[in-house]
Amino acid sequence: MQFSQYGTLRNYLEIQSQMLKTDMAHASCPTTIVNAPVEVVWSLLTHREKWGDFYDVRVISVEPAGPAVVGQIVFAESGPRLLHLALEFRFTKIDAVNYELGLDVKFPFDVTVREDLICVPIGQDQCRVNYHCGFGFPAGRRGAVARFLMRRELNSGPVDSLSRLRRAAEECYGGGGRQLI
Repeated sequence: MQFSQYGTLRNYLEIQSQMLKTDMAHASCPTTIVNAPVEVVWSLLTHREKWGDFYDVRVISVEPAGPAVVGQIVFAESGPRLLHLALEFRFTKIDAVNYELGLDVKFPFDVTVREDLICVPIGQDQCRVNYHCGFGFPAGRRGAVARFLMRRELNSGPVDSLSRLRRAAEECYGGGGRQLI
């Protein structure tokens, strides 16, 4: 089995473990224009019980229950129904005045993601959403394997999530669509 310029998976893992003895990281920062008011997008982001309607996630429980607050944890699953990959989202920032949301996310295999979403009104019926995802991987071979297995999702996952959010907001508002920039 070949793995681009690294040769075999074993070579890839050896190179990664030699290069990075500490946590590995990857950043993905897609942006999109949404043809809906910023309040519509903000409502979708802060009503996590609806996340399953547009994100590839099934919300299992929320602690504590109630409106989104800093420190609140959303327990969810993703992936095929038979696989049940456990996810944990912790709200770290909720700034309703400036439409800024921060989340720390835990994936299986000690993969973490720092998500910052900033919604900027452009007009009455349009806003821009900036989505900053900082992926963290455990040190050593375990992190190298996790990063290798997730390599295609590191950019396409955040772009897909942002596209789903845009579509959901535009459907709620009844607007047309724009492409990611």
